[in-house]
Amino acid sequence: MVEWVQQADGIWQYIALFLISILPFLDVFYIIPVGIALEMSPVAVGIISFSGNFIMVLVFTLFFGQISRWRSRRREKKGITKPSKKETRARHIWEKYGLPVFALLSPAILGTDLAALTALLLGSSKVSVVTWMGISLVVWSIVMTVGSVYGLQYIKWI
Repeated sequence: MVEWVQQADGIWQYIALFLISILPFLDVFYIIPVGIALEMSPVAVGIISFSGNFIMVLVFTLFFGQISRWRSRRREKKGITKPSKKETRARHIWEKYGLPVFALLSPAILGTDLAALTALLLGSSKVSVVTWMGISLVVWSIVMTVGSVYGLQYIKWI
């Protein structure tokens, strides 16, 4: 996928990065360092990465009912009765600290889109999930953008 962004020129490079950032499981932790390593504008890369990830949070929130029913049927067919290690870890953070801390920590553990879905499965309201995941994405986007710029300059990649 990096090659796809690398081969694009001008505005198309930013559009390619945006399309990749919409994909589930490709969070700001991956997209921002790649965009900055390709010497794209750090501010644009941060905004694009945030936007693509936030769109997925909105999609997961809007279609939560359908996703939840699909997940239940899938788990039932596979005979899965126990939660996974990630689900157990997420529930522990949730019960100990609540939605705000869960939203801030979980993108690093689960990924932004899965964190939003998990928060909804744990009983949060849609508005709260969108709000806190948005705040979390803003924080992580800024941290990753600044860290990538200075980190890549430090190791002389850019």
